[in-house]
Amino acid sequence: MFQADVNDVPQLSFTGALPQDARIDQLVAEAHARYAGHDDGVVADYIPILAEADPAWFGLSVVDVDGGAHAVGDVGVAFSIQSISKAFVFALAADEIGHDTIRETVGVNNTGLAFNSVVAVELNDGSPMNPMVNAGAIATTALVPGAHADERWQRIRDGLSRFAGRPLALDGEVYRSESFTNHRNHALARLLQSYDRLAIAPDEAVDIYTRQCSLAVTAQDLATMGATLADGGVNPLTGERVVSAQTARDTLALLASCGMYERSGEWLFEIGLPAKSGVSGGIVAIAPGKGAIGAFSPRLDEAGNSVRGQRACAFLSRTLGLNLFASAPRGTHAPGAGTDPTAVKESS
Repeated sequence: MFQADVNDVPQLSFTGALPQDARIDQLVAEAHARYAGHDDGVVADYIPILAEADPAWFGLSVVDVDGGAHAVGDVGVAFSIQSISKAFVFALAADEIGHDTIRETVGVNNTGLAFNSVVAVELNDGSPMNPMVNAGAIATTALVPGAHADERWQRIRDGLSRFAGRPLALDGEVYRSESFTNHRNHALARLLQSYDRLAIAPDEAVDIYTRQCSLAVTAQDLATMGATLADGGVNPLTGERVVSAQTARDTLALLASCGMYERSGEWLFEIGLPAKSGVSGGIVAIAPGKGAIGAFSPRLDEAGNSVRGQRACAFLSRTLGLNLFASAPRGTHAPGAGTDPTAVKESS
């Protein structure tokens, strides 16, 4: 369990500002050095192309809401975004159709079952339950407006690119590999259709969903995308508003309860941050009002989460004072409380 690797690290409070840039750089480098040698976990192989990833890759990035970027390791290595796309497509869809509609249509409750569970749909009268599992993500993708498939796909790609602050490209090799192996997703889409829970044709919904999962990103992109949600929907690097503040809040609430699948409660209990993982080895973890962590390392645990990424997020949550539930005692809420008072980041 990753928690054992941070038991020696003091937990700072969420109250107060981030440390100065030099201190953030130091802690990101320390997290990378601390866990780079951990070799437990395995590279995903159920999608053939993913098995070709170098298990030694490890990139770590923090982007804060003031636009500061702090990175170490393989932060320039591109990988497919996979399930992390669910969070940002949810945000795009929710921004278009509204808080109430997406809650009623897809749902916002944790299934407590595996991300690709058919049983979860059947047990809940056809409801996908939440947009972070595959059934819910496919249903959410189908809600993105567009007159036809190409228009919906373009809207999704453009939207995720605005979150990242740069154009994101489709990894055609990943897309083709996944298209040959996503039989279960096609089955989930047809099951949703049978319950009248899918807004477009099943094959179209699955194809667009497969494309969004095949977008190539880096750890730096993930940190920027997460920081956009942390900054109320405004990309801190470009200054562009991508989604509304309410949508950013709704997305973070959903990630807190459902982002790490059946491990979401454990993750929140130990690390205290809304987060989302992907089978390529990516993780984004978000501290509202402060910034986000983007991690990438392909070795996964049995739940499909990056082993090094989880440990690095746990370390940085403690040392940067990111845990939402670690408040400072009343009376110590001066700027930087819970951090080194000589190393507090000044707001720009």
